[in-house]
Parts: sequence; structure tokens; C-alpha cells
Amino acid sequence: MRTAEDVLAQIDLDAAGTAPFHLGVGRVTVSVLAPAPLRASLMAYFAGALTETPGEITVHLLPGQGLSPDPDWIDWQREPGKAGRKDAVHDLAGARLIRKVRSGVTFLQAPGVAVAFGPLAENESTVINFINTQILNAGLREGWQLCHAAAVTRGARTLAISGLSGGGKSTSILRLMDMEGMGFLSNDRVLVRAGRPPRALGIPKQPRINPGTILGNPRLRDMLTPARRAELEAMPAADIWALEDKHDLIVGDVYGADRLRYEGALTDFWVLNWDHATDAPTQVAEVALADRPDLLGAIMKSPGPFYQHPDGTFEPNGAVPDPAPYLEALRGVRVCEVSGRVDFDALAAEGRRLFDG
Repeated sequence: MRTAEDVLAQIDLDAAGTAPFHLGVGRVTVSVLAPAPLRASLMAYFAGALTETPGEITVHLLPGQGLSPDPDWIDWQREPGKAGRKDAVHDLAGARLIRKVRSGVTFLQAPGVAVAFGPLAENESTVINFINTQILNAGLREGWQLCHAAAVTRGARTLAISGLSGGGKSTSILRLMDMEGMGFLSNDRVLVRAGRPPRALGIPKQPRINPGTILGNPRLRDMLTPARRAELEAMPAADIWALEDKHDLIVGDVYGADRLRYEGALTDFWVLNWDHATDAPTQVAEVALADRPDLLGAIMKSPGPFYQHPDGTFEPNGAVPDPAPYLEALRGVRVCEVSGRVDFDALAAEGRRLFDG
């Protein structure tokens, strides 16, 4: 297999069906073709982003299909601090195959082509990420910068929050969602772009939250059975926060469909650099981002193996983000470091002062 056409000759695109549904985020639109029952499940997940406008690109989802022979795969280098094999790639002429190593789900990415095939029904979250990746790719090609962040927005103010994985982005954002009129912009990926004011663009990715987040928010506690709540509450707090037991939180169901936003004027950016092990009070202090490469590193996010640049080249294996475009995109945004002990009550109070001030 040397080209995208060689791959397409081995699979049946018609199996995805003929009734697409469409998603809209800002100016970006994506159409999705999927057979039942996967189609209905995805439409329920993306309900807050459904639109009547056909997409600029169509995603074809083909459960059960595969390639023969299997390509020669090259492992994709993971970011520092990440262990284990996750993605592998096989480059073609003007196209790329990507394989999720653990699940075996395979993707074909090329100009105007986005196809996923393999065990899709068993790996729906992987499919959701692939659809959202098409939104991110479209934004990146228009000059937006990709951030590892969550964000909320209300009125003329948008706050994005970054931090190391497991640092509490989702918990912080959901605590801020308890404020009246607050809009949910994104959970884990935010695109930013320079402007007056700078702009933030989210994706329709629902939060996947751990038990610590659920227990700490009265609005969410019913996501756990009484028996599971009692079991967790008997554990040390540090053990609860270390658990990897993800639950999908459908924002529209919990907070209301009218609380979903996907775009806003970016005014504030907090970077979580706090610590469970300290007794120092939680502080939110403004910083000069250009002087804090450690904090900028928590904000920047590589576009990964799926991204094809406007010139047709794919993101190189092992490439790291360039800080300069981020500093330009965030010019005029008030960036703060959150330090001291992990205290979501204190952070929520700071958020209320920010949005109500």
C-alpha cells in the first residue's frame, strides 16, 4: 500500500451508510457517516453540537473492516512523562495510516479523507476523539494553536485552565459551572488565536472524570451508587485522587443544553501548579508567561500523528510545539499560576471573584 487509494480499495465506504449527521463548532463543520447502532450513540453524545450545515469534511466510520496485509507500523513517540505504546503510524504518499496499538482501531487521514475502521463499537471513545480531531485539524490549518486545557465562558470573559495530567482541570471547570449562566466551552482541548481580544475555540468532548471529581461536587454524586460512594469515602483522599476510573459526564444532561458554548473571547488563563502534599494556602498570581517556560509547557499540546499541515506534510514523529506562536496567540491574556495546596473550594471562590468582578 503506497497511497490512500490503495487503502480505500480494500475497504467499503458505503458500509458507513448514506445519512450523515453534521457537527458545527465556530466556523468548523464536520459530517459523520456511521451505521446503526453507532450512529445513534454518537448523535446522542454530540447532541449539543448538531447542526443542519453539511461539513467541510466527511468522516466515514466502518466497524469491523481491516487491511490485508497489515502495514509496517512505526511507533509514535509519546510526550515526555508518558509511558507505553499508544499510537503507531504508516506513511503513504500524501496520506497517513494511524493505528491505536491497544485496540487495533485504524485510521486513514488524507486531504478530504477521514476514515476509521476496525473494532469501533468496542472503542467508542476512540471514535469520538477521531471526530473531534477533525475539528482541531481544521482550526490548526487556519492558524489556531492547540492547548491542553479546559475552559468556561460567560459574557465577555473566558477562562482556560491548564495543568499536568490529573492536575484537576476538569474538577476546577465543573466547580465553576455551578455559577449561574456559566457556559462550558471545552474539557481537555482548547484552540487559541491572537486577536483583539484573543479567541478560544473548544470541541464537543464531554468530561471524563474520576471518582474524586464526582465526590467533591454535590451535583455529580448521583453518578455513583450509594455503595460505591461509601466505599470511596472510606479511602484516604490521596488514594481516591490516584484512581483511574473514568466516568463520562454529559454536560447538557447535568447542566442544561443551553450551557454549552464552543467559542469565546479569551481573557484569562490559569495554570495549575499546586500540590496535594503542601499546607501552603492556594494562591492565584499573575505571571509573565514568556518568563515561565515550565507553565507554557503545560499549556502547549502537540497536534499529534493525525495532523496534516496546509502544505500536505504530516506532523513529524517526535516534533515538539514551538513556543513563539503560543506567546503571540496569548498576548493580552491575563495568565496566572495556581500554587499552594490543592483546594477546589478556594479556586471556585477565586473564579467567582473573576467572573462577578
